[in-house]
Amino acid sequence: MTGAAVSLPVAGLAALMALLPGAGSADTVIAARTLRAGSVIGPLDIAIEAGATPGALSDPAAAIGQEARVILYAGRPVRAGDLGPPAVIGRNEIVTMVFQTGGLTIVTEGRALGRAGVGDRLDVMNLGSRSTVTGTVIGPGRVRVGPPASAS
Repeated sequence: MTGAAVSLPVAGLAALMALLPGAGSADTVIAARTLRAGSVIGPLDIAIEAGATPGALSDPAAAIGQEARVILYAGRPVRAGDLGPPAVIGRNEIVTMVFQTGGLTIVTEGRALGRAGVGDRLDVMNLGSRSTVTGTVIGPGRVRVGPPASAS
C-alpha cells in the first residue's frame, strides 16, 4: 500500500489521537473530595479533569495506593509532593533499629519520632542510650541506621 493516502474525518482523527499515549491534551488528577493527611488514596478519592496543570499528576495510577502527606482539597490538583508511600511506622511506635557494616550487625530497639513509609528517612530515639539517630525505613517496624547498605 505504498503511495496510498489515508484520509480520516476530523472526528476520526481526534478519536485516534485520544488513543495514542501522550497525544492530545493532558489530563490533571484532582481530589474528588477533601482528604485528611494520612489518608490512603483509593480510586473513588480522585477524579480526572481535562487539561494539564503544571506540577500536577496526570496519571491516576500514580496516586492510587499512596498516602496523602498534606490535606487534599476537593477539586484541587494533586501534586506528586502531596503524596508518599503509606506509613508502615507510626509516631511513638517501638521499632527495631538495624546497624550493619561489613560482617557486623547490631540490632536494638528505638522509638519512632514520626510517621514514615518504606524508603522514608525517620528520626528514632535509641531506647538504651536515649540518643536520636536518623535512619531509613526498610519495612514495617524496621529502620536501618548507620552507613548506606552499599558500604562495607
